[in-house]
Amino acid sequence: MYALANKKIWVAGHNGMVGRACCAALMRQNTEVLTAPRDTLDLTRQDQVEKWLADTKPDAVVVCAAQVGGILANNTYPVEFLYTNIMIASNIIRTAHEVGVEKLLFLGSSCAYPKDAAQPIAEAALLSGALEPTNQWYAIAKIAGIKLCQAYRTQYGDDFISVMPTNLYGTHDNFDLATSHVLPALLHKCHQAKAAGAANMEVWGSGNPKREFMYVDDCAEGIVFLLQNYSADAPINLGVGRDVSITQLAKAIKDVVGFTGDLTFNASKPDGSPRKLLDVSALTQLGWQAKTDLHTGLKHTYEWYCNNIA
Repeated sequence: MYALANKKIWVAGHNGMVGRACCAALMRQNTEVLTAPRDTLDLTRQDQVEKWLADTKPDAVVVCAAQVGGILANNTYPVEFLYTNIMIASNIIRTAHEVGVEKLLFLGSSCAYPKDAAQPIAEAALLSGALEPTNQWYAIAKIAGIKLCQAYRTQYGDDFISVMPTNLYGTHDNFDLATSHVLPALLHKCHQAKAAGAANMEVWGSGNPKREFMYVDDCAEGIVFLLQNYSADAPINLGVGRDVSITQLAKAIKDVVGFTGDLTFNASKPDGSPRKLLDVSALTQLGWQAKTDLHTGLKHTYEWYCNNIA
């Protein structure tokens, strides 16, 4: 077990949805959480990352920082999703080794698994098949980070681990329709439809693909647990172990928002992977599981959206 009490822990990407939740979860463990605003530290610049880590000398690092987005954003900005994420991962992981960081947790993604991986997706499926084309740029960058952690473990014995979270949502999510993921996009569209008194709401694709969704506070608690209790070469999945179709998700969002109109499905828009459910048996065997059900998580998220975005 890696004891967290009184440790200095840098959360890279602390202003993002996951980073904010991680900071709060780590503070509850009596740690000193280090953060660096984007305007003072550009994670794509190696010299800036080297100076930051040399000056602060954290005991541990949690890499939440990433350029993220849904299908539209991935297709529109392939350079940013590939280059930016590779640079963030390589700069932080390399420099963490150079300054002697005790432990590093790199946040991968379920998007890194092959499009046609057997369901539920086991960790061993990584690099076993072709990627989903709509998020390949992001996936390749995440795979590079995972492999770099493995390389430092192999060559230098560094305690660097990778965690593969499922689809995340919650407070401080991105609700911009041009760059957001499916759940916040649907919630935003549903709220707008209700406010406008619309008769229907459009959903991209057929509604048939199935996805697994984890509330961000659960994800943060899982990250803290794995930082303390996991040390191995293989990445480990972090999810809830159950999924819903996009149609079921849209109906659940309608219920929480209170929109009474109909759903219309735009089959001309891409579906993405047909299904993406993680095998969380390794996580369960370690003694951890998520607590927040989808309805409760959606309710908390919508309340925050109404108070901060709408």
